[in-house]
Amino acid sequence: MGDVTATLSKPALKIGPHEVDPPVVLAPMAGITNVAFRRLCREYGAGLYVCEMITSRALVERHPKTLEMITFDPDEHPRSMQLYGVDPETMGRAVQMIVDEDLADHVDMNFGCPVPKVTRKGGGSALPYKRRLFAEIVRAAVRAAEPAGIPVTVKFRIGIDDDHTTYLDAGRLAEDNGAAAVALHGRTAAQRYSGTADWSAIARLKEHVTTIPVLGNGDVFSAGDALRMMSETGCDGVVVGRGCLGRPWLFRDLQAAFAGQPVPPGPKLGEVAAVLRRHAELLAEHMGEEKGVRDLRKHMSQYLRGFPVGSELRQQFGLVSSLAQLDDLLAQLDPDVPFPADAEGPRGRQGSASKVVLPEGWLDDPDDITVPTAAEIDHSGG
Repeated sequence: MGDVTATLSKPALKIGPHEVDPPVVLAPMAGITNVAFRRLCREYGAGLYVCEMITSRALVERHPKTLEMITFDPDEHPRSMQLYGVDPETMGRAVQMIVDEDLADHVDMNFGCPVPKVTRKGGGSALPYKRRLFAEIVRAAVRAAEPAGIPVTVKFRIGIDDDHTTYLDAGRLAEDNGAAAVALHGRTAAQRYSGTADWSAIARLKEHVTTIPVLGNGDVFSAGDALRMMSETGCDGVVVGRGCLGRPWLFRDLQAAFAGQPVPPGPKLGEVAAVLRRHAELLAEHMGEEKGVRDLRKHMSQYLRGFPVGSELRQQFGLVSSLAQLDDLLAQLDPDVPFPADAEGPRGRQGSASKVVLPEGWLDDPDDITVPTAAEIDHSGG
C-alpha cells in the first residue's frame, strides 16, 4: 500500500471555516443521500455529508419537492448543500437565498453530471468546457456566499472525453474565483461510471491548484482505497459516493484508517440486519412508514450483497412494504454469517462508456459566455 503514514500526518482538511476530520466527504447521490441516509452515515463517523443535488432554479422558484429535499437534522453540522446550475444570475440568486434564509453552511457546485439529458443542453459535465461561463457561475456563487462566511466548493470531471479535457482549467478558474476547495472525479463524461477512475489526473490537479484543498473522487470502495488515493495523488481528502451504498459503516472504517488504527472487520449478517432496520426507521421518520420502507427497497441488494441469502428471500426484501414485514424477513437471516469477501469492491451503477451528447456547435468556442438554453433542469435530485 506504499507509505500510508505520510498521508496521515497531513494537516486537517479545512473547507472554509469548517474542519473536516477525517478528510472524507459523502458525495450527493440522487434518491440516496436524503436526511435519513446522511444521519445513518454520520452515526458511523465524522466527515462532511452533502445533501442530494438541488437545482438553483428550482430553489429560487421554491419548488415544493426541492424545499422538502433541503431538510437537515437539527444536529447536522455543517449543513452542506449541492447546487446545480448553468446561469451565473440564477446561481447568485440561489446562493443569496441560502444566505438570507440560513439554509446551509456550505455550498458545493456540481459540474460533474454525465447524464445525456443534462449534457445535451450544455449542463453538468459539458459546462466547464465553456471556461468563461464556468468562471462566471463560480464567481456569482462565491460573491453571494462570502459575506456570510459560507464556503463554496466545486466538483467536476476530467472533461467531456479524452480529446476535450477541462479539469486543469476548471481547477485554476475555481481557485481564482474564490472556491474554498475543488473535487475531481477521475473520469470523463464519456466514461460515465464505467472503467476505472484515473487517479493520476487527481495528482496533476493537485500540482496545478496550490492554494486550496484538492479532493479526489472515484473508486473509493474501502478504507484502504482512500489511503491509497491520498498517498498516490497527494490529494487533501476523498469523496465517497457509490462505495458506501449498503455499507454506511465504511465511514467507521475510514475514521479508523485515518486515525492510524486497524480497520474493523466487516459486520456479520446480524449487524447488517440491525443497520438495515435502523435505515428503515430513519426513512420512516423522514417520509412516513409506507413511503420510507418503499424507498429502502433500492438499498436491499447492496446490503445483502455477497451474503448467502436465498433468491426467494431476496425477492421478498425487494418488495417489503412495512416495518413489521421487514422485521419478519430480518428474523429469517442467520445473524452469525460472517461478512463475505465478495461484498467488497465496486458497487452501484457502472454502465458503459458512450459518446457525450452536446448541443449543436458546443465545442466551437470555449470562451462563449452564452448561457445554454433549457439546460437548467427544473427538478432537483437529477
